[in-house]
Amino acid sequence: MPTKKKSVAKDWFNTIFYGVLIAIVFRSFLLEPFNIPSGSMIPTLHVGDHIFVEKWAYGYSRYSFPFGSWKLWNGRFFATEPEIGDVIVFRNPVNESQDYVKRLIGKPGDTIQMIEGRLYINGTQIPRENPRPYIVATLPKSLRRVGYYKNNMSIKGNKIWVDNEPADFGYTIEYKSDEFCRSYEGVCGVFDATEYTETLPNGVKHSIIEMADDAYFDNTPVFTVPENHYFFMGDNRDNSGDSRADIGFVPRDNVLGKVWFIWYSHNYYSPMIAVWNWGNKMRWDRFGMGIN
Repeated sequence: MPTKKKSVAKDWFNTIFYGVLIAIVFRSFLLEPFNIPSGSMIPTLHVGDHIFVEKWAYGYSRYSFPFGSWKLWNGRFFATEPEIGDVIVFRNPVNESQDYVKRLIGKPGDTIQMIEGRLYINGTQIPRENPRPYIVATLPKSLRRVGYYKNNMSIKGNKIWVDNEPADFGYTIEYKSDEFCRSYEGVCGVFDATEYTETLPNGVKHSIIEMADDAYFDNTPVFTVPENHYFFMGDNRDNSGDSRADIGFVPRDNVLGKVWFIWYSHNYYSPMIAVWNWGNKMRWDRFGMGIN
C-alpha cells in the first residue's frame, strides 16, 4: 500500500514538473501572452486586448526567461534587428517589474523630435494624413445598463450609435468601477480625438490618435538614440508614457518580442462568469486580429 501511494505521488509530481517545464520553455522561446492595461497604444491596441508576442522575432536576452532581472548575463543570442514601426513588448528599463508595449520609432543614431504635434525623424517631418474623428470612452460601470447619451450619440455595451445608426468612425470603449471614476477625476468620460494615418520612413503605415497638437509631449527637444538602444512611442500620442518621458531610451537587451495578434479582447463590462453579458463585453471583431 505505501508503495502505491508513493507511486501516485511521484506521478503527480512528474505531471506538474513537466507541465511547468513545458510552459516555461513555450513562453521563453515561442509565444508569451500579455494583456493591455492602458490606452497608450490606442487605436492599435485597446485596454482589455490580450495579445501573443513572438519571442523568437529578435532573438533572446536574459529578459526572455524567468528571473531575467537577476542579471546572469548580458547580450542577445540568435539576434535580429527590429524594423521601424514594429509593435514591441519590452521590459521597462526604469522599473524592471513592468512590461511595456509601444511602437519602435528610432534606432541607434536616429534623431527624434516632436514639434507642434508632428513627428520628425532625422530632421524630416513624418507624413500624417487622412484626419478623421475618433472617440475614447471610459465609462463607470453604473452606466452599463442605461447607457450613455449625449446629443445625437449613444453608447451602450460595445457600440456607439449616432442618430440611431452605427457610428462610422473609430472608437474604443472601456468600463471602470464607479469608485475609480470618482477617485480619478478627468480620467473617465467621453473624449474627442483625431485619428491620422502616419507613414514612417520605411513605408510602414499605421494609425495614431491626437487629442491636440499642443499637449505636454507635442513639443520636445531633439533625442539622439545611443548605440544599442531604441526609441519607442505610443500610438495614443498625447496619453503615452514612452521614450519622450520617464522611460527614456530602451536598451536592446530589454526587448522581449514582437506583438503578433490579439487572441482575446473585452471591455471590462462585467465579470467573465456573466455569460449573458458577453454580447456587450466581448469585442468579437478583435479576436484573431493581426497587429501592424
